[in-house]
Amino acid sequence: MGGDTVAPKTFMLPLNENGKMTDLHWNDADDIGIELYEKFPETDPLTVRFTELRKMVVELASFGDDAQASNEGKLEAIQMAWYEEWKENNVK
Repeated sequence: MGGDTVAPKTFMLPLNENGKMTDLHWNDADDIGIELYEKFPETDPLTVRFTELRKMVVELASFGDDAQASNEGKLEAIQMAWYEEWKENNVK
């Protein structure tokens, strides 16, 4: 019963070229919405078609999910999260 302690394991997610973690997945609608707003602050999300939205999400540097795993429900959730972020910053 000496001083043998085991340090907890630490897992590091891979970082992209900007030093951000590449861990966003289709179910991370709120985080993706924030990133889309940061990248496209002037774009009204409600004017973006789902086919274009899917492309925009997949092209985010922090996106790390299967590009083919999206569906209408996930895209709608992302669009609404992006819209909420856009609305907070553009509607006065």
